[in-house]
Amino acid sequence: MKILVINCGSSSLKYQMMDTNTKVALAKGLVDRIGLSGSVIKHQKSDGTSVNIDKDIPNHNVAVESVLSLLLDEKQGVIKNKNEIEAIGHRIVHGGEAFASSVLINDAVMKELEANIELAPLHNPSNIVGIVACQKLLPSVMQVGVFDTAFHQQMPAYAYLYGIPLDLYRKYKIRRYGFHGTSHYFVSNRAAEILNKSIKDLKIVTCHLGNGCSIAAVKGGISVDTSMGFTPLEGLLMGTRSGDMDPQIILYIMGKEGISKADAEKLLNKSSGLAGLSETSSDMREIESNMESGDQKCKTAFDVFCYRVKKYIGSYAVAMGGVDAVVFTGGIGENSTIVRKSVCEGMDFLGIKLDNAKNISKDKEKDISVDGSPVRILVVPTNEELVIAMDTNRIVSELKKKN
Repeated sequence: MKILVINCGSSSLKYQMMDTNTKVALAKGLVDRIGLSGSVIKHQKSDGTSVNIDKDIPNHNVAVESVLSLLLDEKQGVIKNKNEIEAIGHRIVHGGEAFASSVLINDAVMKELEANIELAPLHNPSNIVGIVACQKLLPSVMQVGVFDTAFHQQMPAYAYLYGIPLDLYRKYKIRRYGFHGTSHYFVSNRAAEILNKSIKDLKIVTCHLGNGCSIAAVKGGISVDTSMGFTPLEGLLMGTRSGDMDPQIILYIMGKEGISKADAEKLLNKSSGLAGLSETSSDMREIESNMESGDQKCKTAFDVFCYRVKKYIGSYAVAMGGVDAVVFTGGIGENSTIVRKSVCEGMDFLGIKLDNAKNISKDKEKDISVDGSPVRILVVPTNEELVIAMDTNRIVSELKKKN
């Protein structure tokens, strides 16, 4: 089945044209700076040929139209007719408590997505805009929503409840939701395949480390805890997000600095993390480069980042009663040898022993643990788009069988 996978942001649209029979992306790309000056489309086919197109993209309707034109283009395209698109799978950040799995998008689902906007005000509105744009341009094509939060919906209450009055949970659904679920699902299952074991028999800590970072405890294939919480702000230190902190701190700062709620949200989400501590950059590559040149602030930011990852791995090993594998994924997790080395140092007592030669090898997917190590350390490139495509394929196929 040929499925168009859409990941819609406020000013961007990532896409892949997936063939679920071969599990290959026939084409993929990014429409960037939607509604802004200097908008551009970056498009690449599976054979490596690519093109960058500078084009005015005033809204998401035009963005989707442009993607369809490229997919149908004589030189850059991979389909000859719109009818070849059998379904569309959308990445949706927040499903709240309503969605514990992927669903066919209909009017009832759209209403629930709108109700969840207040839980993800930076993400869900853009996801909805992308769905509406596709409905207008491809009205007869079935669409499926795949939620970042869904994989974490089986967490026990003791893992997702906060220590606030229970009535606030009942009224406002304030709880730990977790994010990056599609990625944690993919890499944990891929890890089981690499280890040639049933995921039901494994305790895995998955570390999704990028500009946004989260860690999950995956026991028997189920996420039993995860570092991100009510929003994607909680947990690890990230590119521009603070991660865990004493909640009284922000109240203290608001009082001292006289800043508004909006300014406080911007401070925690946009000006903190690696960027705030290093006073240089939110990009780990720049942090590492500057650190090697003797920049002490970058060294401190790096150390805080790795220390927090290390703490979560240890706590989740305890939460699961042991650990069989630690998996690194995401832009930093897949590419930073020094982060992986720093995180794993001093964890021999848990059975986590990294092999330096394997760690620096050029292989994309690899086992970087010492031979015979009781805990396997794996690097697994994530593939959220494939998960979205396969879930969409499953749901659409089941509906076609019923009809």
